[in-house]
Amino acid sequence: MKVIEHLQRAKGTTVSFEILPPLKGKTISSIYDHLDPLMEFKPSFINVTYHRSETMFKKKSDGTFEKVEVRKRPGTVGICAAIMNHYGIDAVPHLICGGFGRRETEDALIDLHFLGVDNVLVLRGDAARNEASFEPEPDGNRYALDLLKQVVNLNHGVYLEEDIKNGGKTNFCIGVAGYPEKHFEAPNLDTDLMFLKAKVDAGAEYVTTQMFFDNQKYFDFVKSCRDHGIEVPIIPGLKPITNRKQLTLLPKVFHVDLPKDLANEIMKCKTDEEVEIVGTEWLAEQSKQLIKFGVPVLHYYTLGKPKVICNIVKQIM
Repeated sequence: MKVIEHLQRAKGTTVSFEILPPLKGKTISSIYDHLDPLMEFKPSFINVTYHRSETMFKKKSDGTFEKVEVRKRPGTVGICAAIMNHYGIDAVPHLICGGFGRRETEDALIDLHFLGVDNVLVLRGDAARNEASFEPEPDGNRYALDLLKQVVNLNHGVYLEEDIKNGGKTNFCIGVAGYPEKHFEAPNLDTDLMFLKAKVDAGAEYVTTQMFFDNQKYFDFVKSCRDHGIEVPIIPGLKPITNRKQLTLLPKVFHVDLPKDLANEIMKCKTDEEVEIVGTEWLAEQSKQLIKFGVPVLHYYTLGKPKVICNIVKQIM
């Protein structure tokens, strides 16, 4: 079932989760171990992130170094199929521009369609570690909007090979990302919303936000979206804070602010265990407020912390 159908049929706020593929060398059992405790909450869907390959230099026996491409977290397509087969729950694979040519993307979409996956979340993705700014593959999509249009084309039966006539149509429900505190590369929020509106106009059916820790920023973002004519559902993305390092790491990596009250409470903590208690209580209160606001889904970035998410959801559902 499509994400948009889950939202339309829900009688109240539901939950969804986002997971990382395991590192190469791990098995699918690590995914099941992660998700099993969360299944009691009957998630509407589960997102699975996609990760681009990384350039590494490996030392050879003669002392020289060889440049190799390594994908540390492969398996998104297979994991989605496994989740749907094992749990009977819809999976939403992320699609990214970085590290993928358009033909590779088309092949992945065909595989997903054959597997019965009805949803994709379209993202540009981050720049490679050795790049100062994002650079697409020579035959890749530069922007999330370009990638979205490729998915829309396939939904209409339009393939990259021009000699394919009357091609089979896919039927993907397409989600995109939204940034309550604006994308860090956007000059201002209005410009960022202009780009988001272009994605919705091109076929995006819902928005999932970047994490935020101040609900007012989400409320203001929703209002700004509506003022700009963006009428699709806007799903809040939520993440617990579980250690002191995140106090500086989250603003640096994800370009989000932490409210003064939250930061002050974290700085009082002497151990990460105490930080986790503070983070859990904060996110639980965030979730309760968002439910009162009437959000369609609470989307939790679990990222290796299923027990923390369990403790939060038990308080609110």
